[in-house]
Amino acid sequence: MSEVKILVEGYAREENGTEIASPSVVLIKDSGLNILVDPGANKELLLNALSDEGLLPEDIDLIFITHYHPDHILNIRLFPDKDILDGDTIYRGDKEISFSGKIPDTNIMIIETPGHAHEHASLLAETDKGKIAIAGDVFWWSDDEEQKTDYDSLMAHKDPFVKDPEALRKSRKKLLETADYIIPGHGKMFKVAQQ
Repeated sequence: MSEVKILVEGYAREENGTEIASPSVVLIKDSGLNILVDPGANKELLLNALSDEGLLPEDIDLIFITHYHPDHILNIRLFPDKDILDGDTIYRGDKEISFSGKIPDTNIMIIETPGHAHEHASLLAETDKGKIAIAGDVFWWSDDEEQKTDYDSLMAHKDPFVKDPEALRKSRKKLLETADYIIPGHGKMFKVAQQ
């Protein structure tokens, strides 16, 4: 079983013509490892959230990136010696090590979820609460949008940055059929409604 904790709830808004965004930053504890998902762009929020958990950056064992948009990855610089993982590769210094299926040495499943970005991948963690998907930007809302989480609204929700709308639709469907709860890239965690 994994423990999943949202350290920073993702946000996205415009203030005086400037976009301000950082994603949901999630800590997963599994198999004795501290795994940080999408470290985000707000250094102060992240460091404070880690401190609240009694952790320092050096206590994180590896970083998982759902996709390469800068608001999701800028804080990687706080973890210069840690392995960085995406959906199928471990980046260790100048080495690239392929893997598939699960984050190595854990029970955390990797689900390919392209659409918002071509390389996008989500995680599925089995917890005592049920299956939690850390979905990155498969689902996300700006702060001024109502977060509707019924099936039809989730499937129809517009993503202004989508790279492949059909792939995004399939990725959303896959997560809604698999997870009990979903942590979106920007917005509040929600329970998947029974269809």
